[in-house]
Amino acid sequence: MKIRLCQPQLIFEVGQRSNQEDYIYAPDPKEGGRIFILCDGMGGHEKGEVASSIIAEEVARYLNTHLPEDCLLTDGLFEQAFEYACQCLDQKDDGNGGMKKMGTTFTFLCFHKGGCLAAHVGDSRIYHIRPSERRMLYKSKDHSLVVELYQAGEISFSEMSTSKQKNVITRAVMPGKEQRVRADIVHITDIRPGDYFYQCSDGMMEHMGDDELVDVIAREVSDEEKQQLLTVASANNRDNHSAILLKVSHVESERGDESYVGDEDTSPYNALLMRWDDEDDEGTVTLIPSNEEGQVDHQKVEEEDDEHTAFVIPEKSSGKPAQQQGNTNGTQKKGSWGLAIVSAIIMAALVATLLYYL
Repeated sequence: MKIRLCQPQLIFEVGQRSNQEDYIYAPDPKEGGRIFILCDGMGGHEKGEVASSIIAEEVARYLNTHLPEDCLLTDGLFEQAFEYACQCLDQKDDGNGGMKKMGTTFTFLCFHKGGCLAAHVGDSRIYHIRPSERRMLYKSKDHSLVVELYQAGEISFSEMSTSKQKNVITRAVMPGKEQRVRADIVHITDIRPGDYFYQCSDGMMEHMGDDELVDVIAREVSDEEKQQLLTVASANNRDNHSAILLKVSHVESERGDESYVGDEDTSPYNALLMRWDDEDDEGTVTLIPSNEEGQVDHQKVEEEDDEHTAFVIPEKSSGKPAQQQGNTNGTQKKGSWGLAIVSAIIMAALVATLLYYL
């Protein structure tokens, strides 16, 4: 397929911070730009911005060199580019360990012959929104402690946004790691004219929920006005906040498109599939890796950014996260209901017996 994009609309604000650690790579589509990257650096002054810029620039540099025009971006080629960028970040180590405290989140979009390849690390997000239907089709699932606590049944869905641990991330791109961090990859082929892709750092969503975001993007105003509305809505945000707003202007089908199967609507990395409402016993949940005792295995990494605390989850030897849909949380949930019902029956029997003898 051939995908044409409108001029990207960018937001790049410092917030109430002393320096800007976010980084945006967003070339003009009219000049052949099809790769868009947004990173949120962490590690303090002169560290976070180094990590975010290196990862974004080097991934783009590698792919612009090795991905021919009108070709398919494979997972393997993307992973090569990501590994190359991580090696470039490794080379920034100053020898005294100071640079090892820096890191960055990572969001990536590449529009190519097979549709769009989306990838992310950390809690910076990617959204795919269809204004004509006023709905999201995809929202990247944060690599964060609150997501893991929710999936483990420790907190409710609504508590995720108010938790004091909401800025604790469990995956970040950092130098000098023996085991390289892995980016979650999603293939998107259901792309229509008028769709929007939105990449943003977590600072953009301090005071804006998903419904509000859809409302802004679905308004019948120009892209420039939508950018202004998003900028105003985030004006008082504390953290650095940045975003890329991309509109799809044209999609042309080609022979062989049917062979490119997207996984946007079934991917375990789609946060829209994660929610499990109390009244919904059919929710889909992706479980996180755990140790033999069933507890999340965290290795804390100290760094200087008061907005993000990074934790690294050691990967399994297979390099893949433990995944399961619905079964475990469904069993726990149904077990809890069963216990409640049994308790109610026993209590009713005791009350009936007491009334009988009285």
